[in-house]
Amino acid sequence: MSRITPTDWKTLQRVFEAEGLSVVRQSSSHVVMARKGMPRPVIIPKYREIGRDIITNNLRTAGISRDRYLELLGQV
Repeated sequence: MSRITPTDWKTLQRVFEAEGLSVVRQSSSHVVMARKGMPRPVIIPKYREIGRDIITNNLRTAGISRDRYLELLGQV
């Protein structure tokens, strides 16, 4: 099983877009993404390197499994 490693915000945004989330709003420091039926939005900070803790919290919020994330990451 592969480990979740830090990645940049643009790659993470593409992963969530591939899973059906869309950008709700954007500021100079964050991207807010959501899809219908989600209890709360996913917040992606615009960092060069987003740590594992932020990635795993966002995956939990979006209801995406670790395996699905790694699969989508390989596609983008």
